[in-house]
Amino acid sequence: MAVTRRRMPHPPSAVLALLADGRRYADWVVGAKRIRAVDPTWPEVGSEFHHTVGVGPLSTSDTTEVLSFTRPDGPVVLKARAWPTGAARVTIACDPTPEGCEVVIDEVPLEGPAKTVHNPVLDGLIHLRNVESLRRMERTLAAS
Repeated sequence: MAVTRRRMPHPPSAVLALLADGRRYADWVVGAKRIRAVDPTWPEVGSEFHHTVGVGPLSTSDTTEVLSFTRPDGPVVLKARAWPTGAARVTIACDPTPEGCEVVIDEVPLEGPAKTVHNPVLDGLIHLRNVESLRRMERTLAAS
């Protein structure tokens, strides 16, 4: 399990509005190259967005599904798929602070090779990716 936290000078409502917009995930998620389509019911449970993820010339197309989106304060629980590496449960919580909020990403491999080889080194790499994702999220919110 990789848990990553970042305090931001933005209200929880701004973070949750960003999470509720399936087309914006490529703006802040490291490795997301583009969002190809978003179900019209996003972010209802069971809805998906279709994405292309990868690094450099290597990419794969898959989906991310909403497992839970508790309104108005979250958390948001997603099943992010990126075959052939597998799928992960990604929980994103947003807790209010006096200066804005703290966003927490908790990512756990669920399926495929990522689950089979799950270890502290993999968690460390996921954490580093999510540190950058949260930095990008904060920058995206500041630009909104």
